[in-house]
Amino acid sequence: MYNKAHIKLISRTLIVLVLFVAVGCKSSKQMASSGELNSKLTAKQLIKEHTKKEARFRTLQARVKVEYVQGDRSQSHAINLRIEKDKTIWLSATLGIVRAIITPSKVSFYNKLDNTYFDGDFSLLSDLLGTKLDFEKVQNILLGNALYTLKDEDYNSEIHEGSYVLSPKNQSELFEIFYLLNPAHFKMDSQQLSQPLERRMLEIDYKNYQLVNRQIVPQKVKVIALEGDFETIITMEFKSVSLNSDLNFPFRIPNGFEEIVIK
Repeated sequence: MYNKAHIKLISRTLIVLVLFVAVGCKSSKQMASSGELNSKLTAKQLIKEHTKKEARFRTLQARVKVEYVQGDRSQSHAINLRIEKDKTIWLSATLGIVRAIITPSKVSFYNKLDNTYFDGDFSLLSDLLGTKLDFEKVQNILLGNALYTLKDEDYNSEIHEGSYVLSPKNQSELFEIFYLLNPAHFKMDSQQLSQPLERRMLEIDYKNYQLVNRQIVPQKVKVIALEGDFETIITMEFKSVSLNSDLNFPFRIPNGFEEIVIK
């Protein structure tokens, strides 16, 4: 029997997994993670290089082992992931026990362990991470792209511990964000968001990248989310992937399931 607190944990666990599963490939080539830093590169040049490296594909399919630690609870999941770029993110645990789908208009999932489901907008995800999210931002996180469109603001650039660092010139005291770019391929080394007054911090570290069908995609990712003294850590190991296959995205909430309302 699952109490409300456990249902909430399962629900939030699933949402976090959907957000941060990235892609890997058994036949891929690991990218070099170090490169020569050039202090003469401007913020605009760095943004241009990062934009050029955005992965281009129609569909993606992967199998991922995810380990999740929240407080004194830990879980391990084998996850099937399918993406139709700019349209659908689909996730299913073993035997479809837990399944989720994200589209530009909504977020839905169901859990056969306790016969519950969620069917709503992005407010749940936004509340979970402390920043307003939409489909594009979720997809950017998955693919190692900047969370926010870099062309929307002016940025400062500097070098710190082997990475280029971009930060908005008009950085808010309420919401701070830093992008660390890899000098070898200009994809993200890390994305770091903080809300000092709320004591919230989100750090997404891309440990390795790989070349898949000439596209640079994440290989290993670690996510650290901190709210007050409560920490959540997610690590991912990527087993296999295929690009540009014809995929389907089966999803139907079973009859008789109870809707989850998380306040």
